[in-house]
Formats: sequence, structure tokens, C-alpha cells
Amino acid sequence: MFTRDSTSFLKVIDANKGIIYKVANSYCRDEENRKDLIQEIILQLWLSFSKYDPSFKLSTWMYRIALNVSISFYRKESRRGRINQPFPEEIISLPAEKLPIEQNEELDMLQKFIRELKEIDRAVILLYLEGNSQQEIADILGLTVANVSTKVSRIKQTLKQKFATINR
Repeated sequence: MFTRDSTSFLKVIDANKGIIYKVANSYCRDEENRKDLIQEIILQLWLSFSKYDPSFKLSTWMYRIALNVSISFYRKESRRGRINQPFPEEIISLPAEKLPIEQNEELDMLQKFIRELKEIDRAVILLYLEGNSQQEIADILGLTVANVSTKVSRIKQTLKQKFATINR
């Protein structure tokens, strides 16, 4: 039996936090915005927890909410980013924290290229890289399997071309 209390919710979040972090990381470069996005995703998951239908995979439900929240957040941040900053960058920027694990340069480039994709393409490739089937991706994003297949193929080609330009 699937209980819907706060203890169960926290267990679900803890067991699946990788989904939340991967989605947030794909939609936010800035650490503070990423933290805000993670909080918003968790809030929306909590608000939807009582409506979760156990006949669907928990990860599908989580991805759908996380991606919808992230896309909305990204659109809002994009609009906000067009407003001129009232303070010079050196006043409001904090020194970048060192990551505990040295990141691979190619992985950094892949993440950069993925962030440059359209919102829906970014969601498709994120789910694809997570190992979701095309059917699962279609279910999460509300697309047809054929549409997902076409998008994956085109996105892979786009990413290959971008890598080819930097390796010249």
C-alpha cells in the first residue's frame, strides 16, 4: 500500500533525489537559482503527492513534475535576465566554489550544449541520457513515441556537430 504522509514523501524524495538534481542542473547554471528550483520542484511534488497514481512509475511522475516546473522556472528566469542588473557584477557575484570532484572537460561541454537546446529538446535528451525508454519519455512529456524518436535522433546529430566544431 502506498501511503501519502510526510514520512513517505521524504523517503520518496530521498530515494529519487537524483532525478530532481539532474533536471535542476540542466535548467540552471547559477547555484542560487538551482537551489530555488530544487525547492520549487520539491514543493510541487509535495502538493501533487496526494494525487499520485501508483499505476504509473514513480520516476515518470517525478520527471513530469520536475520538468514542467523547470521549464516554467527557466522561462521566468529568461525574462528576468533581460532586465538590466542595477548593481555591477563584481558587487553581487560570489567566488565560485570548488567542486569536490574534478569534472571532465567533455562532460562540461556536453552540459553546455544541452543547456543551449530548446526547452523540450533539453527535456528529451535529459530523459534519454537517464536511460528512459522512448515510451517512457513520451509518457512523461506527453509526446508520441515517433516524435520522441525523431527528436532524439536530431538532438544527437546536433550534439555531434557541436562537438565536431570544437575538436577541429
